[in-house]
Amino acid sequence: MLTGEMFIGAARVSGSGKEVFSRDPRTGEELAPGYRYGGAAEVARAAALAEDAFDVYRATGSATRAAFLERIADEITALAEPIADRAVLESGLPQARLTGEVARTTGQLRLFAATLREGSWHGARIDPAQPDRTPLPRADIRQRRVPLGPVAVFGASNFPLAFSVAGGDTASALAAGCPVVVKAHDAHLGTSELVASAVRAAVVACGLPEGVFSLLVGDGPELGTMLVTDPRIQAVGFTGSRGAGLALVAAAASRPQPIPVYAEMSSVNPVVLLPGALASRGAELGTAFVGSLTLGAGQFCTNPGLVLAVEGPGLDEFVTAAAEAVRGDAGGTMLTLGIAGAYASARDRLAGRPGVVELARGEAGSSAACGGAALLTVDGSRFTAELQEEVFGATSLVVRCADQAELLGVLRTLEGQLTATVHAVESDEPLAAELLPVLERKAGRILFNSWPTGVEVGHAMVHGGPFPATSDSRTTSVGSLAIERFLRPVAYQDVPAALLPPVLRDGNPEGVWRRIDGELSRD
Repeated sequence: MLTGEMFIGAARVSGSGKEVFSRDPRTGEELAPGYRYGGAAEVARAAALAEDAFDVYRATGSATRAAFLERIADEITALAEPIADRAVLESGLPQARLTGEVARTTGQLRLFAATLREGSWHGARIDPAQPDRTPLPRADIRQRRVPLGPVAVFGASNFPLAFSVAGGDTASALAAGCPVVVKAHDAHLGTSELVASAVRAAVVACGLPEGVFSLLVGDGPELGTMLVTDPRIQAVGFTGSRGAGLALVAAAASRPQPIPVYAEMSSVNPVVLLPGALASRGAELGTAFVGSLTLGAGQFCTNPGLVLAVEGPGLDEFVTAAAEAVRGDAGGTMLTLGIAGAYASARDRLAGRPGVVELARGEAGSSAACGGAALLTVDGSRFTAELQEEVFGATSLVVRCADQAELLGVLRTLEGQLTATVHAVESDEPLAAELLPVLERKAGRILFNSWPTGVEVGHAMVHGGPFPATSDSRTTSVGSLAIERFLRPVAYQDVPAALLPPVLRDGNPEGVWRRIDGELSRD
């Protein structure tokens, strides 16, 4: 079933560059088939097809695009078993996790289909003409959102499906009416080909232009830069490291026509343990915290890499329980040999910083790409900016603060985060109220009395945050609001009724919510 080829529109294409293989991170074994890198010619062809497809695709109605997304979900479901099996080989992640990720991926596609049918994504606004207004009459002005144009999407290493070929970036861009060119991640090339074949089958079944979707394989920095700087690409979706994300942001900004890059990059996801919660359940919190830290070998975007607490009852119990849980952790297989090596270096570098004390280290494990957990601690007075660098893996630092003022001081020094978690009881609420304004400035999602790992896909979710968690804190990469990244507003002034988009016409033929003279209405 796997051919080792890319998809450039309707064509399966083999590149002429270096041949690469995904590897089983448990054994280091190369996984057939090999894939040859594409280059400038493949980027140019995919971008040209996407540009050719754009006007036709963006003119399709909500119902057509919704049916397309649902067909992609159906095609992926039909291949669910081989997709999950291949993803296990390429990522080392458990079968159950990847079976669930298939369902999450298809669920995202169906969520955006429902969003399209509901219609508020149009952002329709109508300010009717007021010819008798003095001293000047008001023109008839109507507004809706339109798609940006072809979008480049980069597959993520830690989610071979939900943040990859048909993941949230692709689903939201396609929902917005934007053709998509995906750069596959080298870690899961076979999985990417299988999912791309499902998307391609849906393009054919729905009678859409071939350039609506392409999948490229190539050197990350080289091909990625070519893709982002191609003048036909109008936006970028990325999940990965800060270094790679910032390189794409810089490349996009250097274009004659700069374009937006929606990059999710790095986060240590601080957890704040307030005194009442610690005193009442310190040991319980310690054990549960390590469960979140080591989930997926610490390779979720939201694993908690930093814990802050004030010295007092329950803190020692928390640390003791957490250290015991870390020492008992068998060590998970990391996604690639390179990621495992980078994790070990970053963990040991953090452990060697001045003032940092190692409390516990987990089992090394037997797989080729195993990453053992680690728990470290430092006093709040010795916490510095370099101690908040993300360690991608199951390592966390406990910051022991002398008092509440020091706790707030440390929080204020933190960079932007995807999440911030607070554990509190009723007696902690006055302090929690003081923390909330600080956390709102630091994080895209604030949680109470739970753990940050696990991102619900829905309408209210925010998976984003201030820099460097993302390159644009106004957006989310998860949930129905993600569609807005790939849309822009257009106003229509005194446009003849017959020429107006249906969503803006009198009588509301689309039946969507619109803001008329400032008031929401379905009239």
